[in-house]
Amino acid sequence: MNAKSKCLVGDKAGIQEFIDRFDVFLFDCDGVLWSGDQLFEGTVETLEMLRGKGKQTVFVTNNSTKSRADYKKQLESMGIPASVDEIFGSAYSASVYISRILSLPPKQSTVFVIGESGVEAELDSESVPHIGGTDPFYNRAITPQDYTTIASGTTLDPSVGVVLVGLDHDINYLKLSYAYAYLKRGAVFLITNADPTLPSAGSLFPGAGSISAPLIAMMGGEGGEKVTSMGKPSQAMMDAIEGKFRFDRSKACMVGDRLDTDIKFGIEGRLGGTLCVLSGVTRGESDWEGADVVPTAWVNELGDLRG
Repeated sequence: MNAKSKCLVGDKAGIQEFIDRFDVFLFDCDGVLWSGDQLFEGTVETLEMLRGKGKQTVFVTNNSTKSRADYKKQLESMGIPASVDEIFGSAYSASVYISRILSLPPKQSTVFVIGESGVEAELDSESVPHIGGTDPFYNRAITPQDYTTIASGTTLDPSVGVVLVGLDHDINYLKLSYAYAYLKRGAVFLITNADPTLPSAGSLFPGAGSISAPLIAMMGGEGGEKVTSMGKPSQAMMDAIEGKFRFDRSKACMVGDRLDTDIKFGIEGRLGGTLCVLSGVTRGESDWEGADVVPTAWVNELGDLRG
């Protein structure tokens, strides 16, 4: 029998009891705190209320287009005080994994990036060499000569040992061609996250999972088996977060708008609870009716926690 999720909307006693159960709240950002450039009503006041009660807040995002420093600026621009140490993004998670966990041969330690400046900044913070990304050489249409040089390997960098794919608003055929060539040569296949969609401006757009999907398909059955995701719901990310913040999982709550990433992340991570907000991808109880992934509780928007 599937567990039942509790509605906290308008339930002041239920909200207080729920909040009192936890010392730490892990927040997804897009679809929870804001959508696009629109901050949801009550977000700032809710975070202030939780912090006033002595709760630790950690912002956990799968969006790899921004570095932790970028997210700090975005949070503060919306009136949310935050430090870089309170932010844990998938780009940072991937960079730490590459620099501290992967045992790459010294001559194959370069990362080929499909992604944006956020990934590059976090790789730089861990002193990981990289190519691709925002380099103008790759932001163009493929040419007949490119087919020849990629196929022959003359324009491939022999030091590439990892292909890291994140959200890239300038994705193109040339980047995919280079990435596939490196993967065929044995490069480790990492993705910042597998989210197929990204909520913005009250709608859904292609997410990082849509960027890596062609490469996974090109790799056939091996693609899905050999790719490692460094974002939610990957427990590699949860282990890294716990290792950094040193919290008791039973006293932590994951707050998010996606069942398949945020809520699953909290459940598989054995956190004390999960809270689904219906301001992003998930729209109602029917989304988890009969499902294996069911949040502990739900609200329409984060501001509902104010009672």
